[in-house]
Amino acid sequence: MSDQELKVQQKQEVQQSGETTKPEKHFVPAVDIFENNDQITIVAEMPGVQVEGIDVSLEDDLLTIRGMRQADELPETRTLLQEFETGHYLRRFTVAEIIDQDNVQASLKDGLLTVILSKKAPAKPKKIEIRVD
Repeated sequence: MSDQELKVQQKQEVQQSGETTKPEKHFVPAVDIFENNDQITIVAEMPGVQVEGIDVSLEDDLLTIRGMRQADELPETRTLLQEFETGHYLRRFTVAEIIDQDNVQASLKDGLLTVILSKKAPAKPKKIEIRVD
């Protein structure tokens, strides 16, 4: 197997502006974004995050995806090697005004968070009747 066939992508840490008061790491989850006529679908990779640890919000055209991965605790064991880092996931997107902010859905399956942003129905042409006074 050559180096070009298999490449490991390391987690990227969020570059925050300003200072934080908590000593937490925030990682950027990898995403795929798809669009069709009716919706935009975002699939974010959040391995090890439980549904209780996820927060998805949409405010003022800013979609924020947050997730928290807790450390695995196995009773009566000692850690020999730990490559899975604990921390928080954070990703923000500016969404277009065509998104129906009242119709956003999110689901989690097998470490993948799927967020579906429905588009607003396009305005239909309307004939304006002219009155005679």
